[in-house]
Amino acid sequence: MKTVENPPITPESVLSLIREMALSFDREMSKSRAEFNSRMKNLDEMIGGVSNSNGMAAEELFFNTLDNSDKKIFGEQFDLCYRNLSFHDKRKKKRNEFDIVLVNGTAMLIVEVKYKARTEDIQKMIDKVPDIKTYFPHYNGHRVFLGLAAMSFDKGVEKDCKNNGIAIVKQVGDTVVISDENLKTF
Repeated sequence: MKTVENPPITPESVLSLIREMALSFDREMSKSRAEFNSRMKNLDEMIGGVSNSNGMAAEELFFNTLDNSDKKIFGEQFDLCYRNLSFHDKRKKKRNEFDIVLVNGTAMLIVEVKYKARTEDIQKMIDKVPDIKTYFPHYNGHRVFLGLAAMSFDKGVEKDCKNNGIAIVKQVGDTVVISDENLKTF
């Protein structure tokens, strides 16, 4: 029978073994990180797709309701209903979109549509008003009203809309309800 002798254990051999193990561990961790990142990217894409679908469904619902109504809202008879009215100013590198815009000869209602409305949506909507006047100057003489349409609202958002003079458009059962208390011109 043949015996195999193990080389003597030295500090150098232990250090070499530790280095080998660390390199192997780093390679395995890199593979795991890459696989994890790939799965997270796929998950992000799936969640983003669901979120976009929810937003598009909400926009479709509110547009169809407003477009197919008699378009008389808070005493104003609107003649036209636009969806996704947008502009792109290449010089200023600015682009914007207005989800739903109802217009008559003297007034316009700009409705921002969200699947779930949040407090920050209110200021973003107000900040868009100068753009309608800048990029659609034929509406400069029009009174501008704002509305926030959503399938659901975070706590306090409806109250904030009322405090800012913004109409609330929401689905209640099978009906779309517009609350225009304290509506103001922007």
